[in-house]
Amino acid sequence: MRVTNPAQPTGHTRFARVRARLEGYAPPAGWPSWLYEFALFGFKQGWACLFGGSMLALLVGTYLFYPANAPLARYDFLTLAALGIQLAMLGFRLETWQEAKVIVAFHVVGTVMEVFKTGVGSWVYPEANVLRIAGVPLFSGFMYGAVGSYFARVWRIFGLRFEPYPRSPWPQLVAVAIYVNFFAHHWLPDIRLALFAAMALLFWRTKAHFTVWRKERRMPLLVGWLLVAMFIWFAENLGTFARAWTYPYQEHAWHLVTPLKLGAWYLLMYISFVLVAAVHRPRARDPAGASAEAVG
Repeated sequence: MRVTNPAQPTGHTRFARVRARLEGYAPPAGWPSWLYEFALFGFKQGWACLFGGSMLALLVGTYLFYPANAPLARYDFLTLAALGIQLAMLGFRLETWQEAKVIVAFHVVGTVMEVFKTGVGSWVYPEANVLRIAGVPLFSGFMYGAVGSYFARVWRIFGLRFEPYPRSPWPQLVAVAIYVNFFAHHWLPDIRLALFAAMALLFWRTKAHFTVWRKERRMPLLVGWLLVAMFIWFAENLGTFARAWTYPYQEHAWHLVTPLKLGAWYLLMYISFVLVAAVHRPRARDPAGASAEAVG
């Protein structure tokens, strides 16, 4: 089964025109073309990370420069700023409404997890604020939304498709099991090794096909998830350094987040992928083999 994102004729963003100009450039053949494609890949990845990068800049920037005696708590400022960024991205057509739906879904799923995890002491939000639920500042949901935003945008920008794609409902059932295990392992045996095995069994043959410039590329989907998980682990280190949240071992002084957290982020990558796939409603390529065109 070949899977791709659906055509979105009304979903063009302002980036579509920029992308068209960049993709229309013709550097000399050989290494200049390879270098240009690599640079274009970095630019598109950066554009896909627009919301996540903005959130990370807010976390670090407010940690360094936000006034300690400000009438608005830093966490509340982060919540309002994240909401403002979302509205601005929609208003200026830097994001599609379909991507906004993904962010809302991730916000809800992430906030539920945050309420539980802080309740059992996995991590804490050390600063006081008003806009919170059960001790969890509302900006935390936007951090999960940033992950969803990246997946939705990279899916569209690179015209992602995946083949072969496992039949439903197995990918969805594994995603549900992973989400339940995030909660249940506090009382029951942790089955994440079995979940890793299930993911590998389902997707070990699956390749992610993507187009940076003129030629379609591909890579193992399991490797792609790992690369994204490593990037988020790096971002998490910046977030804990900025005291956006802290783990118990960081209470008195900042320490590097344990690399073991990569496993948790890898599992989150899988849930993220399945959620975005549900919103995009992947479909098989047409019999002629022509995939739907991605918009900007």
